[in-house]
Amino acid sequence: MGTLLVKNADLIITMDSGRSRIRKGSIFVRDNVIEQIGPADELPSRADILLDAAGMVILPGLINTHHHFYQTLTRAVPGSQDEELFDWLVRLYPIWGEMTEEAVYISTQTAMAEMILSGCTTSSDHLYLYPNDATADAQARAARDIGMRFHLTRGSMSLGRSKGGLPPDHVVQEEDEILADCQRVIEAYHDPAPFAMARVALAPCSPFSVTGDLMRKAAELARSYQKVMLHTHVAETRDEETFCEREFGARPAIYMKQLGWVGPDVWWAHAIFLDDDEIKMLAETGTGVAHCPSSNMRLGSGIARIRDMLDAGVKVGVGVDGSASNDSCHMITEARMAMLLQRVARGAGAFSVQEGLELATLGSASVLGRDDIGSLAPNKAADFIGVRLDKLSLTGGAVHDPLGALLLCTIDHVDLSVINGRMIVQDGELQTLDLAAHIRRHNQIAKEMVSRHPEPERFKLV
Repeated sequence: MGTLLVKNADLIITMDSGRSRIRKGSIFVRDNVIEQIGPADELPSRADILLDAAGMVILPGLINTHHHFYQTLTRAVPGSQDEELFDWLVRLYPIWGEMTEEAVYISTQTAMAEMILSGCTTSSDHLYLYPNDATADAQARAARDIGMRFHLTRGSMSLGRSKGGLPPDHVVQEEDEILADCQRVIEAYHDPAPFAMARVALAPCSPFSVTGDLMRKAAELARSYQKVMLHTHVAETRDEETFCEREFGARPAIYMKQLGWVGPDVWWAHAIFLDDDEIKMLAETGTGVAHCPSSNMRLGSGIARIRDMLDAGVKVGVGVDGSASNDSCHMITEARMAMLLQRVARGAGAFSVQEGLELATLGSASVLGRDDIGSLAPNKAADFIGVRLDKLSLTGGAVHDPLGALLLCTIDHVDLSVINGRMIVQDGELQTLDLAAHIRRHNQIAKEMVSRHPEPERFKLV
């Protein structure tokens, strides 16, 4: 891949062990790894590719720990806009049942494009239903084609409505079929090596859409491979808590522990309704949490106890969550929301700007089991983003504190994104996708899917 020199940045925010900030700094990359970082006059002056970053702040690429890419097809659907989780799902399950392989590929790239342009360089995704000809392979291809570092979580649902679950029967799969495809996906796409662009996790969807037997077998399968992790939704709503206590005689977090779904190879999405002992259990077992503030607000689910989790030593990262429950894929905004929502719950001094960035970088990397991303230092992956400081939205802020301005003000897009040593965004433009043509096709698919399932009468717009 050769060498890349990003030079003369106004400020580099490294997020290294000393939280160093380098003024008038440069980054020298060889192939896909940072070789040197420091003041510009101390680094090489030549490379195969030179980029002048004067006027920019450079920081580590942000890391998304929870998403449902396919939901970009059903953002703001009438009948889902004002519902809580269970009713929201009931409205959207039939539409999602229309998905095809092309729909998965297109929606994956839509979400990835939006995230890359908003500062994300690594993302996980939780695709848990596979109707028609849809496969996880479409996601793997989409990530490779657009150039994003990707943790593919092979999700699943096996407990249809006829068996006491929430999803309709036609969008669930048989458990033997699920486990066989999980193994196939691991063997086809999982790379445990440092700097891997693709890793796989197994992700039965939730306590109300899979059986306990599938949860146990998925955990056994994942743990038979190196660095294959486990992911699911836990304690997202009071409805889920009621369901688990009725069906399993235990709160969601305790049910997960009974199934063996705790440990450093496990991360839960949401984890809103946890008591003190359950938070302590997460810290003691090394279980991670994907915090999804915008989705939790959008669905009225609640406020996760992130301050308490961090104080207890729980690994916490940021997740934008499904694009139909957010309804955005904007990573810098999500880090901002994580910071602000804790302030709503606990006061303005409860969560700092620095902690907001840490959640979306070091915290998210730890949740995904990565020590090669999340900070800028020699021998770390060459994943970083750049934002021009002369943007209108940063005016009067960046001149005082660029990091504070990034999270307290707003930006529409980053100006630079380097992923695995490759320039994916340059001068604010995505280099790996024809966005105009892509958006046209995405909207066409979305309209066709929703048209086959018009909103119930009570939701129709006047």
